[in-house]
Amino acid sequence: MSSQLSGVLTALATPFTADGQIDEPKLRFLVDRSIDGGVDGVVACGSTGEFAALSNDERRLVVETVVRHTAGRVPVVAQTGAMNTAEAIRLSRHAQECGADVLMLATPYYEALSLTETTGYLRTVADAVELPVMLYNFPSATGVNLDSRTVGKLAREVENIRYIKDSSGDMGQATQLIHHHSEHISTIIGADNLILAALTEGAPAVMAGTANIVPREIVAVHRAVAAGDFTTARTEWNRIYPLIDAILSAPFVPAVKAALGMLGHPIGTPRRPIADLDPANLARIQKLISELQLDAAYA
Repeated sequence: MSSQLSGVLTALATPFTADGQIDEPKLRFLVDRSIDGGVDGVVACGSTGEFAALSNDERRLVVETVVRHTAGRVPVVAQTGAMNTAEAIRLSRHAQECGADVLMLATPYYEALSLTETTGYLRTVADAVELPVMLYNFPSATGVNLDSRTVGKLAREVENIRYIKDSSGDMGQATQLIHHHSEHISTIIGADNLILAALTEGAPAVMAGTANIVPREIVAVHRAVAAGDFTTARTEWNRIYPLIDAILSAPFVPAVKAALGMLGHPIGTPRRPIADLDPANLARIQKLISELQLDAAYA
């Protein structure tokens, strides 16, 4: 299959003003920062973007802002999954109408769904739109794992299911997707700590919340792998992995927002009830940012 999406995709954070509103100028800044860093696509309203804490009107605003400001420079993925099928269809059709390139579908995550109910939801929403659809497999959040056979079957039977973002953290499952089902679906790895492993294994793309912070550095890893220069890829990865690991080991969204603030780009606090990052994690991340001299690199 010919895949439109490849390389590094930034799962954009959602900036908030002091009074808790969407900060559109800072959202546009994050888009520019990622694109200037060389990323190959941006994602609106993903988990890093706190979609579950946004109203549907806010989600529409974020997608509209990202699509408009990206202005075709890179593809835009809009995460349009919802707690029920009808709302997911409404959000998906809105993203399609305002110019998103790909729709990503998180599955409902409160009621415990069976695999049959989950795949029925995905089929129904995909059938309601024309855009390519990316499945979003995040079993630790949804309670349902989209295994490789299920994913392959969906991709064969539903024409516009073209991608899967696998955030299971299971490299064995990801490898099955890459090697057994690439003819029908393109696998994008959504676990930031597996970026090098995924690219080396042959994943066409990775999606990373930490690309808000170190877009150039993650892009450098991808480009080295793509060029077959695995020594450089490993060197670049070893340099940034401690920071990525520290952010993943902390509460993730607060850590991403805190790290951006440390780099001189405050984008507000996580939406409550999510708390700000604790002092110990703040100190650890600040130390790693200082050691990488990221302030100077992005001056």
